[in-house]
Amino acid sequence: MDTDALTPGLLQELRATRPYPALSLTMPTHRRAPDNAQDAVRLRNLVAEAGNRLDADPRVTHEARSAVKAQLDRAVAEVDQRRALESLVILADADEYQIWQLPRTAPERVVLSDSYLTRNLVAAKAGAQLFWVLSLSAEHATLFSGTNDGLQSEPRNGFPLSAPHEEPNPQREERIGDTPSTYSSEDTRNFMRTVDDELRGVLAADPRPLFLVGLAPGLSLLDEVGESAKPAVSRVAKGTTADTTTPELAKELGPALRDWRKQTAARIQDRLDNAHSGRSFAGGLDEVWLAVREGRAGLVAVEEHFEQTVRVTDGHLEPVGPEVTPAADGQVREDIVDELVEAALDKGCEVAFVADDSLADHGRLAAVLRF
Repeated sequence: MDTDALTPGLLQELRATRPYPALSLTMPTHRRAPDNAQDAVRLRNLVAEAGNRLDADPRVTHEARSAVKAQLDRAVAEVDQRRALESLVILADADEYQIWQLPRTAPERVVLSDSYLTRNLVAAKAGAQLFWVLSLSAEHATLFSGTNDGLQSEPRNGFPLSAPHEEPNPQREERIGDTPSTYSSEDTRNFMRTVDDELRGVLAADPRPLFLVGLAPGLSLLDEVGESAKPAVSRVAKGTTADTTTPELAKELGPALRDWRKQTAARIQDRLDNAHSGRSFAGGLDEVWLAVREGRAGLVAVEEHFEQTVRVTDGHLEPVGPEVTPAADGQVREDIVDELVEAALDKGCEVAFVADDSLADHGRLAAVLRF
């Protein structure tokens, strides 16, 4: 599955306690040759490590060991390396498996626990800048899920929707004297009400910024008959049809997306600047980590590709070099940034990923404090 499939409901399900062992396997991957040639070898080695861990764990019964290994084997057989992004996450227990290909790197890890490891999923979603796009006309409404990597059609809540086809009525046209305007007909209004209802359900289940693409009369009518589209961050007045391709839609949407990202980055920077001058600011990994743990962080900003391996000592984080690994030191955490992001989101903190080097003076990440 891709990052945009991680809804709040699914995340809650993944975090739920389940019979031991729940196995989480994570590893970095590569999009292109020749680097991607190593991915299959890495995966094979991690699967072997997982098998050894299961065999050596006295808490794992023979039945559970066999069942988890079988689910892991099924997952590995299903991995499509042609769709590889920056990392692969496989989750498996005795009854199921899930495959996640993420646009954010993750360390090599095999974890056995009573719940799945979700921090890499959460951090990848937070960094993906997910958004919705509704392509609209009087005859159709198609929902797209957007990420930093592009758009893809999203068939949910009845989308894509098509208006009921009404045969021409010459006698009605003779009585009226003309064909009624498409956007003034009651049939079109009813169709827009249906679009509004379904869009409301999408946004309630998975809130994201919304972009609208369609002719101005259609977008206005959607606002008139409902409420769900009114908070849209941008409206692109461009006609679309049910046959409009994803690349065509992405091209029309490009300027609006660039403006939205620039405005978002500027707002984040303004909040950091104001916090810094107002002494409600934390900078650097250790300070921000402490603020997040204490629930004092209202906004955490992280450079997009910032990674750091640390040793946890007396509740503080000490950066270590790549030669130190968790296998050699149980206090070492390779994915501390993703762990921090997940902890921040759990405490109701806003998380924003910003351009590399934009926080170079503050240790690559910073926080606006609530108190």
